[in-house]
Amino acid sequence: MSKAGDVFENPVTGERAVIRVGTEETGGELLISELYVSPGGRVAAEHVHPTIHEWFTVLSGRVGFRIDGHESVAEIGQRLHVSPGTAHDWWNAGEDEAHVVVEVSPAARFEEAISTTFGLARSGKTNAKGMPNLLQLSLVAREFGDVLYFTNPPRVVQKVLFAVLAPVARLLGYKGSHPEYGPSGFVEVDPWPDAPVKQATNR
Repeated sequence: MSKAGDVFENPVTGERAVIRVGTEETGGELLISELYVSPGGRVAAEHVHPTIHEWFTVLSGRVGFRIDGHESVAEIGQRLHVSPGTAHDWWNAGEDEAHVVVEVSPAARFEEAISTTFGLARSGKTNAKGMPNLLQLSLVAREFGDVLYFTNPPRVVQKVLFAVLAPVARLLGYKGSHPEYGPSGFVEVDPWPDAPVKQATNR
């Protein structure tokens, strides 16, 4: 579980998350991080969280969002809510690094999924978009289906395809979860505004 100051980094997608409130402090119920996204950086693909609430507050930079099919560039200070079951995508839409506060609840399983996917990227086991190969993806998708799934190809196609590929992937030594991957280290960070924390804990 994470604690304040831990860092999750994905060099492929250009994401670096510095934890402000970790799952260790909240019993897995809440995770708050400051996300720094490089120019050209973006989440790996449009996706859905079946049971997770997610909030984004852009502090600097230009960040594009597509939420439930509606695309826009977030205003500075605007707090966007992505409810469970909502398809969403986001990317750095500017030429400078973007700085975003991200709040996730519940967070324990989300953190496990991020640890695995970011760790695979750091180990050179993803493509240029941050996606693992189909064999690895078949196990990750089945392991973390309660956390997220991608919108393309259609979910029914994914279920059939991954059901076929998963046994082969296991025989070849692939794993769905990688607990050996975790935060890349503790960093000292400057104080930050506490408003997002108050908003998140007073839902």
